[in-house]
Amino acid sequence: MPTTTRIVQPGPSTRVVRTSDGQDLEVPANWELLPPGDATLTRRVKAGGPTWTVQEKKGRKIFSKGVWADADRIKTIREDLDAERSTDTYKKKRATDLARKEKKHNQYVAEFREAVFSFLNFAVVYESQAKQLADAVTTHATPVGSGTVARTERIPLEQRAESAVIAWLRHATTAYDEMKIARIKGKRREVRRQLAQQSRAILDSYRRGDAIETQCPLQRALENL
Repeated sequence: MPTTTRIVQPGPSTRVVRTSDGQDLEVPANWELLPPGDATLTRRVKAGGPTWTVQEKKGRKIFSKGVWADADRIKTIREDLDAERSTDTYKKKRATDLARKEKKHNQYVAEFREAVFSFLNFAVVYESQAKQLADAVTTHATPVGSGTVARTERIPLEQRAESAVIAWLRHATTAYDEMKIARIKGKRREVRRQLAQQSRAILDSYRRGDAIETQCPLQRALENL
């Protein structure tokens, strides 16, 4: 068993994992769990021999719970990696990489914010509200690792911006977060679709330049920022 690399699920106890076909396997005595968080270390440990990668699915998302592997191998690779990371060459390369990633991130944030503002397309009289909303949506949606639609590259930027606006409005202008939605397949999607229609109706009023009532959900949400 330990010679086979597997993707498994958490089992009924700490050192037991469950395979995709429901079989419970006891973790070898000389293995330890490498927690997630250090991608380089994890990659090298996986490349060094058999591992059991623990993944847990919650809803439609899959979360990493770490990698079981030979304890001595993890220790050796960690020590080698620590020594490598202590060199000046590595530190300089790391600083350069971080600066490049930061620049790329900032460019994306600016592009995403512009896409959000373009999607809003509010009448001139509500331009200040459009800018405020674009800033709020961008701040919420673009942090690295946030897992929001803004961080996916599977759909065009314009669709990401639209989805992010609708998601922000759902949480900020409706009672969605407090709703008790029946655990029926498709029900949550149906509720989201209904709330999205309400949000789009609000956006359309700002696009037409309609007189906005003081009790407008979007107006209240912007005032609370």
